[in-house]
Amino acid sequence: MSASPFSFSRIVPSLDGDTNLVRVAWDRLSPAPGGKAVFSRLVGRMAAYTGSVGARVEILRPGYSEVSMRDRPSVRNHLKSIHAVALANLAELTGNIAVAYGMPDDARFIVTGLHMSYLKKARGTVRGVCEAPVPTTNAREEIDVHVRIIDASGEVVTTSILNTLIGPKPSRS
Repeated sequence: MSASPFSFSRIVPSLDGDTNLVRVAWDRLSPAPGGKAVFSRLVGRMAAYTGSVGARVEILRPGYSEVSMRDRPSVRNHLKSIHAVALANLAELTGNIAVAYGMPDDARFIVTGLHMSYLKKARGTVRGVCEAPVPTTNAREEIDVHVRIIDASGEVVTTSILNTLIGPKPSRS
């Protein structure tokens, strides 16, 4: 069996590298035709549960992201609206990539808490919008990342706060 001529290593660096993988992958993939979809699937593969909602990253820059999610049977509850956990998943993805894109290459993060407020039933395609603080160093710091989920009519259906701990990547010695 021959190896495929296509390799992700030509598009994005190794996970073990000293670069900001989210920023490099987005910057390389998003301008290309279908690149946003490829980036979204790549993020979904890196965080498999996140990939289960089929969200698509639409806009990404330091401290800001917009991510859409289609309403379909696999994300609905018994009330035929988008399930609360699917909305939480969208909120976490939206906030995490906004933070990750703007972080220094030597920093990493983890969500330590999540608060969700469900304001109305979510139906139809929804969009997560995040404006987050941009860490300038890898110094240990906790930040609050705010995400709104908006329906097609422009109404906010969910708000969330992700308590996010920033810190240095482990040293590679």
